[in-house]
Amino acid sequence: MKRKILIMGLPGSGKTTLAKHLAPLFNAVLLNADTVRKEANDWDFSPEGRDRQALRMWTLAQEALDDGKTVVADFVCPTVKTRKEFNADYTIWMNTIEESEYQDTNNMFERPIVANGDSADIIITQKDAETWAYTIFQIVAGEVV
Repeated sequence: MKRKILIMGLPGSGKTTLAKHLAPLFNAVLLNADTVRKEANDWDFSPEGRDRQALRMWTLAQEALDDGKTVVADFVCPTVKTRKEFNADYTIWMNTIEESEYQDTNNMFERPIVANGDSADIIITQKDAETWAYTIFQIVAGEVV
């Protein structure tokens, strides 16, 4: 069964490391935000630039889903709005750091809490990508058995 899995959180929280361990378990398409930005040559981190990036990530994920593939996307996805628009089947929040080295990102980052009308399916609080990837795989795969 195809799924869209979002690994989100602040820069430096371990999103990419976890995604690189998780994607092969699902034989998934891996969408890395930095790679997508590089291919688009768009390094605008303003709110508008972040909205464009979220749309690019959504579009690429949707293309993979339409091809019958599971997607693992890792990107900051800093606001409730961008997370709702991405519309993941599973959202994993890398809650492993209090703040990143990028103050503008820290300032706009909205933690996924139910009070915001937003929540994460899985919250990671420590960096251990190999163990977490296996655990997440069991949780997600177990829901479709």
